[in-house]
Amino acid sequence: MSNDAVDERSMILERIAQFRSEDADVPPIWQAKRELATSVRALLDCICATDAGEPDLRRAATEIRGMAERFARGPLVTDPLGIAEMALSGMETFHDRSPLVGRSNPIAPPLDLAPDAESGLVGGTGYFGNAYEGAPGCVHGGFLAAAFDELLGMACIFSGNPGMTGTLEIKYRSPTPIRTELRFEGRLDRVEGRRIYTSGAVYFGDVCCAESTGIFVSIDRKKFEDLNETRRTRLEGEAGRS
Repeated sequence: MSNDAVDERSMILERIAQFRSEDADVPPIWQAKRELATSVRALLDCICATDAGEPDLRRAATEIRGMAERFARGPLVTDPLGIAEMALSGMETFHDRSPLVGRSNPIAPPLDLAPDAESGLVGGTGYFGNAYEGAPGCVHGGFLAAAFDELLGMACIFSGNPGMTGTLEIKYRSPTPIRTELRFEGRLDRVEGRRIYTSGAVYFGDVCCAESTGIFVSIDRKKFEDLNETRRTRLEGEAGRS
């Protein structure tokens, strides 16, 4: 690893530590979004398990549709804070919108992942509720794949470069239960040119439920800036038409 990559990795890890220490100190609007996402997440969990009667379900559908329409008529974000993908920034920016770790995104479990500079590992926990069930009592394999994409992508920060997913391979070892805490562990294996090789596993207690290996492709910061600018232009156009 080059000196520049080592310096970049150290800088990112420092920013991550600062980010996590200040995570609770977010603007009031994001505190409110987190509360709303938590409530919607609880609703999603209940919808999959409820045996409520048809009248209650239809009444709830009408109420929720009304809320969705009200928000749709409101102001739209044209320059979202931070990004929703850990692998592209090393988590030193705001990730509340992430579909995997975002506390303001109701479809996120959310996972709680963080790198450890001393061990060189990315570790954390996750809890998948009823909405993520595939086989009876088990997490759907597709959601596990998404979790690994996030975990292994985050492990790219140990290379000193952000990366985008090139190849992701999953080996499902045993059923992964829903509604219980799971443990995730990811690592950087090696770097070959622009290719960043990472691997990881998810555990229920001491049982390895699934393993994954990934090849991520490092990208130039300019490419990421171009993607961000394209997104901003599209959102501004959508806001102008609303």
